[in-house]
Amino acid sequence: MKDRLTDALYGAAWSTVKKLPEPVAVRLGRTIADAVWKRRGKGVLRLEANYARVVPDATPERLAELSRAGMRSYLRYWMESFRLPSWSRERIKEGFDVKDVHHLTDSLASDKGVIIALPHLGNWDLAGAWVTTKLETPFTTVAERLKPETLYDRFVAYREGLGMEVLPHEGGSAFGTLARRLRAGGLICLVADRDLSASGVEVKFFGDTARMPAGPALLAQQTGAVLLPVTLYYDDTPIMKGRIHAPVDVPETGTRTEKTSVMTQALADAFATGIADHPEDWHMLQRLWLADLDPAQAPADAPTEGTP
Repeated sequence: MKDRLTDALYGAAWSTVKKLPEPVAVRLGRTIADAVWKRRGKGVLRLEANYARVVPDATPERLAELSRAGMRSYLRYWMESFRLPSWSRERIKEGFDVKDVHHLTDSLASDKGVIIALPHLGNWDLAGAWVTTKLETPFTTVAERLKPETLYDRFVAYREGLGMEVLPHEGGSAFGTLARRLRAGGLICLVADRDLSASGVEVKFFGDTARMPAGPALLAQQTGAVLLPVTLYYDDTPIMKGRIHAPVDVPETGTRTEKTSVMTQALADAFATGIADHPEDWHMLQRLWLADLDPAQAPADAPTEGTP
């Protein structure tokens, strides 16, 4: 019953919110965010605890402000996502402004294959839609398989409607498909700040140890593709902002494990730069640092937005 209700609520949101005038949708998102924030539930408290690591000198009042802004940013992500299928091509093209885009366009022109790795910042679906629309470049991504299956199917259909190829995050078949896409000179995009396999790479992240997926670094080594960290953020305008960071190079020496560790740490450092600048746009409502994880439940205590 809970699964059917969840699926029905998402379906209703996708069919209803996209019909609302944009100012109404914005107000609705803020109203929901503030109501959830005031309840001080598990997700809000976890978000606040994560922000405490990002901004270690923040007072309790500052952390409360950040978590309220974080919930508003999180609901902005949802309102935009529910409305994206109804956006015109021009609206999508104008809805994202990214710095240093030459890192991406130059890499795409090299035909080496490109891996974009990004954290749960801003709206990665909007960034993806911009890539398929503005740059006219299709790409492949991976999505966590959700329950109920019908909800997972909704997310797949939603992202495929935006021009993405979506693979399920399970088994080893996704890695092989991603490698083939890269060898053919294609683009793949991976949300990569939270490990879902319990076999990720340990990194130093805001002064403590976290675990992040090895996939981006391994794919770059195996295929010769360019690995680009990307960070996103919101400001007071309707246009999301972003930055494409310089490529993460494969070290010239070391074992595959050592190279993977160095590259994943470089990704974590780039992610930390974007998160530190805009912590309220980091939608991490789960435990991330190893010190916070229950070994019996790590790494996943709850799904995040239906994405890896």
